[in-house]
Amino acid sequence: MDITIRAVRPEEHETLADVTAQAYLGDGLLAFGESDEYLIELRDVAGRAARAEVLVAVAEDERVLGGVTFVPRGGGPWGGHARDGEAEFRMLAVARAARRRGAGEALVRACVERAREVEGCRRLVVSSWQSMRAAHRICERLGFDRTPERDWQAAPGVTLRTYAVEL
Repeated sequence: MDITIRAVRPEEHETLADVTAQAYLGDGLLAFGESDEYLIELRDVAGRAARAEVLVAVAEDERVLGGVTFVPRGGGPWGGHARDGEAEFRMLAVARAARRRGAGEALVRACVERAREVEGCRRLVVSSWQSMRAAHRICERLGFDRTPERDWQAAPGVTLRTYAVEL
C-alpha cells in the first residue's frame, strides 16, 4: 500500500476525529466509552491542528488511514511529558481496516524525522497504554527504548508506558 504522510487538511478534521475515536473505542482504551472526557480531546482535531502539528497517513486515493499529533519541544497545551530538548507525539491512531499495512509505522517515522528538524531537539518521547502492543512494537522496531522511570498515571489504575529515542 502506498502511504503518504502529510499535514492534516481542514476538510479532513472530521474524518480523522472519527478514525481516532473509533481506534480508541474499538481497542477498549476509553474507560467510559462514548461519554469519556478524553474522547472529546481525541475528536478535537481542529483544536490540535491549531496548536500542534497533526499528521495524517493517506492512501493513494487520499483516504485517511490514520493520524498522529506531533508536539515540538515546549509543546504548549498539547505537550504533556516532554522535557527540555525533547519533542513528543500523541494520539497515534490507525483505522482498523488499514492496520498492519505500515500506516502506523510511517506516522511514527514522520514524527522522528520532524523531531530531527526541530532546533535543539535531542530526543522524541511517547506515552502509551500498556495494552497498545502494536504501538510498542513499532517504537521498538524504530529504536525507541523503554523508559519505565518516566511511566505515569493518566487516571487511577491507568499507567502509561513511556518510550524515548535519541535523535
